[in-house]
Amino acid sequence: MENITTGWEDTEIIHAYTRTQALEDGVLVDLGQLAREAGFCWPLAVTRAVWDVLEPSEELKTEGQSWTGRAWDMLFILRVSLRQSRDGREARFAPLSVRRPGGAPEFVALRAVSGPGDDGEPVITVMMADED
Repeated sequence: MENITTGWEDTEIIHAYTRTQALEDGVLVDLGQLAREAGFCWPLAVTRAVWDVLEPSEELKTEGQSWTGRAWDMLFILRVSLRQSRDGREARFAPLSVRRPGGAPEFVALRAVSGPGDDGEPVITVMMADED
């Protein structure tokens, strides 16, 4: 087999921001235990923006909204969306969420990407549809 090169072999890495650092900094939030209970085998984290959608305000809590309920809804819809995706690497989905006290449920456009973690292990990251 021929030796294949990418052209980046001799490139010096100036800076790398790892998934571990993002979790430590709070840029990503680990949903570990809940994701495992929902049937995910790979580590699953959400961006801070998604966490903010999942975490209801105190006013919404008085209307019966809870972080656990919102997270379960998101994880269930994500599982279905990943099963329907072509290759299981990316899924776009939009769970309903009450965002304002007294408001009607609204679709929240999300995107989940599976890929390698810091050590090449499979991981899933859920982000807002417009996040990179």
